Amino acid sequence: MVGAWRDHFAGLVPQARETLTGVLAALPPEADKQRSVVLGDLAAVEVATGDYPAACAHAVAALDQLAITWYATGMHRVRDVRRQLADHAALPCVRELDDRLYRWGTTVSALAR
Repeated sequence: MVGAWRDHFAGLVPQARETLTGVLAALPPEADKQRSVVLGDLAAVEVATGDYPAACAHAVAALDQLAITWYATGMHRVRDVRRQLADHAALPCVRELDDRLYRWGTTVSALAR
């Protein structure tokens, strides 16, 4: 699916990255929820370009933001990115992302008890 997206929208990826980077820079400090979503969207753009370390870095930054202000939509974006990285699970950056997501799962489980 990512390959088809990449082929169809290849010319738009740099524009998407530029737009999302601008949106992120322009967000006011109180826009914590939106920040996690934009970081997740930036991660998805980087997956589409094949820049997996950048994708993971944005996803981890989104998780850092979610630790400050929880937002289910932001977490959904991060999990979508992780699914898109399934074929690259051996990469160190993906393993780090998995570790961070596992810690989230553990925290949520502990809070549910």
